Amino acid sequence: MIEVTEVPSPFCGIGTDDLTIKVDGVSLKVVENGCSVNTPAFEQAITDTSPRVDGKDVSLDAAVAKAAALLKGTNQPVIGGCATDVNGMRALLALADRCGAVVDNMNFNATRRNLLALQDSGWMTTTLAEVKNRCDLFLVVGADPESFAPRFFERYLWNQESMFLEDTGNREVIYLGKAPSGNASTSPKGQKAQVFECGMEDLPEVVAVLRALVKGQPIRVESVGGIAVADLQGIADKLKAASYSVVTWAASALSYDQAELTVQTLSEMIKDVNDLNTRCSGLPLGGKEGDQTSNQVCGWTTGYPARTRFSKGFPEYDPYLNDIEVMTANGEADALVWVQAFNVNAVPPATDLPTIVIGRSGMTFAKEPDVFIPVGTPGIDHAGHAYRMDNVVAIRLKKCRDSGLPSTSDVLNAIEQAL
Repeated sequence: MIEVTEVPSPFCGIGTDDLTIKVDGVSLKVVENGCSVNTPAFEQAITDTSPRVDGKDVSLDAAVAKAAALLKGTNQPVIGGCATDVNGMRALLALADRCGAVVDNMNFNATRRNLLALQDSGWMTTTLAEVKNRCDLFLVVGADPESFAPRFFERYLWNQESMFLEDTGNREVIYLGKAPSGNASTSPKGQKAQVFECGMEDLPEVVAVLRALVKGQPIRVESVGGIAVADLQGIADKLKAASYSVVTWAASALSYDQAELTVQTLSEMIKDVNDLNTRCSGLPLGGKEGDQTSNQVCGWTTGYPARTRFSKGFPEYDPYLNDIEVMTANGEADALVWVQAFNVNAVPPATDLPTIVIGRSGMTFAKEPDVFIPVGTPGIDHAGHAYRMDNVVAIRLKKCRDSGLPSTSDVLNAIEQAL
């Protein structure tokens, strides 16, 4: 048994890098600084060590050959999941380019809400380091950072040392739209967050009124979405008075039509606050299971996010038409490759198409795929890099054990070579 310290996590999205893990053969146990997201992800047992073709154990070479044979005769294959590290995503794009596939990240429908706002009018966002060192007012809109990343407040709001704040315990936290799921937002001094709840369907109107108040526009009603306009005026006044306020949201939580307009309203409000001789920035929550990594690598490789088509011999981005779940349901695809190296529960969508799954050991399927190749998890079974939620830091993932499982990039490169 060995102990590995300062282990970074690819699972929580916030770049947690202080875990201590005991390694006993291929078994892992998080003994320090774990959380409800990271601990079960690291301690997930290995149950599959051999690839399968038609449900029968085969060699890796045989599985790669079968996968290549399934892809050779296709007219429009699709590659989904995209949950891997930097090298895995590079290999995925190379394979997509070789066989003319459509590439689609499994969480892109949520990411699209941010990208549409960003592409239309731009935004001003910050980094986790800036939050840690500068933020004095933290406004959470329709999200729950605590359930997203249980150690978010511990690491980035209630940190003991800060470069530009004398006492981080004096920071103020406000929730708008949704109450926190726990007490992590309570300051070390016992100061609880202010909470102004409303239904998710009312959030667009509430955010629009808040922006109007920031701009000094008159509002002729006393409440909106069950929240008193006087309370929203109080939030607007605090945003304008703060030295460095941060507004955070989670696109995945904004599950209603045209949610990108809410993101755009928040982004424009942040610009309005900056016009008032103070600082305000946005902080979109995301980046779990390689979301940011896939879009970053696809971005610097093709110029587009990870919902891109290669069937014409060059990359074509379309945030709606290149949705592989829609494509498979409509009969537009003739083979599915699913890449998911982090989460055993994130299995491919049900389909009758020839299916190749390159996934974490332990996946179970309602319908056995034609080819299943278990791969190592980045940050556990092999070293690698993954981007955290603020997109500016590529976390250097460690290898914690010798499982004998190949990396995603090794498998995808082998399939491309076989083609």
